[in-house]
Amino acid sequence: MNRENILFAIIGILLGFIVGFMFASSMSQKAAQTQTAVASQNLPGDHPPVGSAQSGMDPAAMREQVTAQIEKARNEPKNFDAQIKAAELYYQIQRYDQAIEYLLKANTLKPSDYETVAVLGLVNLDAGHYDQAEKWYRAALKMKPDDERVLAGLAAATLQKGDAKAAEDAIAQLEKAYPSSQDLPNFKQKLAGLKK
Repeated sequence: MNRENILFAIIGILLGFIVGFMFASSMSQKAAQTQTAVASQNLPGDHPPVGSAQSGMDPAAMREQVTAQIEKARNEPKNFDAQIKAAELYYQIQRYDQAIEYLLKANTLKPSDYETVAVLGLVNLDAGHYDQAEKWYRAALKMKPDDERVLAGLAAATLQKGDAKAAEDAIAQLEKAYPSSQDLPNFKQKLAGLKK
């Protein structure tokens, strides 16, 4: 196979995942609404709504849009916005490693962009890369030490790693900044189990 055939095969596979994802979402609207609510809590504050605007879109038009956006990111490696958009598309279909790849490119272009650093923590956490998630969350906290979602993400990453001391410190930091955080009871319960 030549390079173009491989590229078309990869794009075809990606589009198949997207169509399958859209079909599964339409079959279980209630579950999709719950997923959207949960996912929206973990996304940056200025992130557009997930799911609602795209659910009525024609699948063929969506495939074209996704293909064009990913091609744009590949063809314009110095375009920060294109890298972010490609990462968002991969994240929406739970292709976390590909999302991380584009987020890392975006971070290289704008290392001081807080949202990119924070989202690298989130996507690594979702991907199960807990060491990397902790690294990116700590980097985000150096930029902005009082972000509740980043503090909660750090606590989650350290709990998932099984690092009781780091988890205890992260939970204490979250509790100090946000004593009424809804995540605290769950984190404290998990920490108690981790210490046993």
